Amino acid sequence: MANERKATAVANANIALVKYWGKRDPALILPYNGSMSMTCEGLQTITTVAFAGEGQDEIIINDDELRKDEKDIRGHLDRIRKLAGIQGKARIVSETNFPVAAGLASSASGLAALTLAAAAAAGLQLSPKDLSILARQGSGSACRSILGGFVEWKRGSQPDGTDSYALQVAPPQHWPDFRMVACIVSDKAKPVGSRAGMAQTVATCPYYPQWVETATKDLETVRQGILTKDFLAVAAAAELNALKMHATMMTTTPPIIYWTPATLEVMHAVRAWREEGIPAYFTMDAGPQVKILTLEPQLAEVERRLSQLEGVARTIVCTPGQGAALQEKHLF
Repeated sequence: MANERKATAVANANIALVKYWGKRDPALILPYNGSMSMTCEGLQTITTVAFAGEGQDEIIINDDELRKDEKDIRGHLDRIRKLAGIQGKARIVSETNFPVAAGLASSASGLAALTLAAAAAAGLQLSPKDLSILARQGSGSACRSILGGFVEWKRGSQPDGTDSYALQVAPPQHWPDFRMVACIVSDKAKPVGSRAGMAQTVATCPYYPQWVETATKDLETVRQGILTKDFLAVAAAAELNALKMHATMMTTTPPIIYWTPATLEVMHAVRAWREEGIPAYFTMDAGPQVKILTLEPQLAEVERRLSQLEGVARTIVCTPGQGAALQEKHLF
């Protein structure tokens, strides 16, 4: 393509230890509460973006052309083009190494990689803060994948969203023994997408105000626990926070229930292992997959026990990972 401007970015997914569930401003994707996550080495999206020529944007994700634009990727491209003062269609090729739309934060890594690659291809030079704000407008949790290690998404209070962005609480090397084991119990796309589910919960859940109030307290507990490397404090708060989030989903109208029998099998197993003295806790996002929090010395035993559970198809071990970055090797 003549006059083609191309860039490629790689971004890891992040799994929230304190969840984001519900937007106070759906257009700008501003959350009701702050959140905290671990950027996960091992759950990765690579995206190449090129701007050139006229016509329609071409978007290929895992070898399939995008037809149902649930995340409004084209709208996000328009946002970047406007910011850069450019025109021209985009060609995007994106690959992930884990199931998408299944509760493994594929939109976080996908929109973070897209934001960084598209911004670079468009000639923008943005700070991590500004990249985070931009990524947030594509997918809320994507703002956290811009950064590595343990990352907090500030709720902010400004109506224009200028103070709602992600910042690094601790780099990956701060807690090298921290492990998150993603248990894949289903590769199927979840029945209710996160955007629709959040809106439904905010509109109809009678307990939503209590969720916001307690999530803010959980955030303080987990932030301090990360800084002091207090595994029990972080993991116990994360498990309870996830259960509270799913409780709000289950009490919406109509109810949203992402759990499967295999999800419950893993949850009950982890609680039983804990009674035996194994430091293991679980968390879940909007989907059936369970993520187990543990420490490196116990990882082999946790994996051994997971291999004996009928409902677990496979596992992915995640360590604290790096933030989004540009790379020289392109996908096209």
